[in-house]
Amino acid sequence: MFSLKLSLLQVFFLMVPERVLSQPSPSPSRAMPTHSELGPRTQGGTLQSSEVPGISTAGPTVVTSSTPGNKTVDLFPVLPICVCDLTPGACDINCCCDSDCYLLHPRTVFSFCLPGSVRSASWVCVDNSLIFRSNSPFPSRVFMDSNGIKQFCVHVNNSRLNYLQKLQKVNATNFQALATEFGGESFTATSQTQSPPSFYRAGDPILTYFPKWSVISLLRQPAGVGAGGLCAKSNPAGFLESKSTTCARFFKNLADSCTSDPALNAASYYNFTVLKVPRGMSDLQNMELQVPVTPVSQAGSPVLAGNTCQNVVAQVIYEIETNGTFGIQKVSVSFGQTNLTVEPGTSLQQDFIIHFRAFQQSTAASLTGSRSGNPGYIVGKPLLVLTGDMRHSMTLLQSQGDGTCSIKRHEVQFGVNAISGCNLRLKRVDCSHLQQELYQALHGSPRPEHIAIFGNADPAQKGEWTRILSRNYSVSAMHCTSCCVIPVSLEIQILWAYIGLQSNPQAHVSGARFLYQLQSIQDSQPKTEVPLKTVVTFVDITQKPEPPRGQPRMDWKYPFDFFFPFKMAFSRGEGSQKGSIFPIIILCLLLLGVLNHRD
Repeated sequence: MFSLKLSLLQVFFLMVPERVLSQPSPSPSRAMPTHSELGPRTQGGTLQSSEVPGISTAGPTVVTSSTPGNKTVDLFPVLPICVCDLTPGACDINCCCDSDCYLLHPRTVFSFCLPGSVRSASWVCVDNSLIFRSNSPFPSRVFMDSNGIKQFCVHVNNSRLNYLQKLQKVNATNFQALATEFGGESFTATSQTQSPPSFYRAGDPILTYFPKWSVISLLRQPAGVGAGGLCAKSNPAGFLESKSTTCARFFKNLADSCTSDPALNAASYYNFTVLKVPRGMSDLQNMELQVPVTPVSQAGSPVLAGNTCQNVVAQVIYEIETNGTFGIQKVSVSFGQTNLTVEPGTSLQQDFIIHFRAFQQSTAASLTGSRSGNPGYIVGKPLLVLTGDMRHSMTLLQSQGDGTCSIKRHEVQFGVNAISGCNLRLKRVDCSHLQQELYQALHGSPRPEHIAIFGNADPAQKGEWTRILSRNYSVSAMHCTSCCVIPVSLEIQILWAYIGLQSNPQAHVSGARFLYQLQSIQDSQPKTEVPLKTVVTFVDITQKPEPPRGQPRMDWKYPFDFFFPFKMAFSRGEGSQKGSIFPIIILCLLLLGVLNHRD
């Protein structure tokens, strides 16, 4: 039966004049949708379905074509590939030709088909008036061309058709235009490699150089990742991005890692130079383009002493001074070190802080630092203190994740009451060293001696600072002879007030006091940890003036001798009053006469 249909189809085309036979000349400017998605209108004409029983659909669901021409030309070479099939063994979304999707009609699943994922369609068309009935096994449509003449078209199932609607030929003439539209780094010639920029931009990674190994690297600022906050050392520091990160390190065998792990050794954080500007990479022998990292204080190397790993780095603080496009001018680093007990599952919390500030030519100008107000304090700004000639901020205790005291400390903010506490791990030392360690943990290092009266206090002007008073308060009996009296709590009391005009009041500090609470412990019962607490209290002692009570009233006063005659008359005895009544009557008459005369 199938062979009979084919023979009938051949006879049918033989009866059609040769001029009406046509082969499509596909063009990207016109498209014909599939039989399942054809609408009443499409570009170039109108398509109408021919309801023919028994017609089957083969091939992809999306087809493209143009107005049938009068030539039989195959413009497309054989290219049976799916250009959007990028993932082997998996279905690529919206790739309608991906065989891994196993979809007979992808358009029913995907919202659209990616360009190049549908085969180009081939149609054979004749004048619709010559067709009475179609028994073709291929999909057929009635197409109306631009002249209004209906064309009967049959979709030819040609497996040699490719997925491209238009082949784009690349040659020397159009290469630059195509590279501009579709190109990327792969089109950049090796001779066009850009040289390093002449200066750092905000957020750029900071370049470092290790002279010992002749290696260029980046300045790292480890950050915590994951639920446990493990240290990821690949995190680069960004130029002009002052920030602080905290992460944790866990050790399976601290005895081996104590001296071999570079993350615990302070020397690994300054055994390199920093490039002032990125163009320093092109001339590594020029030492003028490199800045050494200078340690602020001496930091010892890790040492394993018995069951303790000493001089472990717990905090790293970089101070980087920059000078605009001239780049980095100075880099200094300071460390906070601690001791770890060698035991299974030992962990360490490390803090990494990077501060950027403008480069100062003179040392006197660098001592001024930032202000906390001008002149009065601003609520929330750091509380400024002075130790010797060095100005810094007052700090509080800060605890780690396990409750132990951290090297990092909280900054006291003006006008903000705060309380903090932690457990300090003690070392096996005598009583005097233990007291010194606890006092230092409570008030910080160095110990504040003076506090700034105003937020713009100058360290060189001693009159702008007031001394911090100190007092000890015992909470337990100290009559024990074999006891060690240690501080366990510190209360910082700050008295402040507003002064100046009510329209623009300025906050200033009137006084400050450190109140220590002491406790005695037995020398025979040494403790491994001591709980410490710090409290900050701000007390407002502002004396506000009385509010005004309206406009002042006029004070009417009589002459001091106005009532003199009356006082003299009533001050005598009863007899004298009768004899002197006549002068009083005469005086009253005179007054009445004067008043009448004025009227």
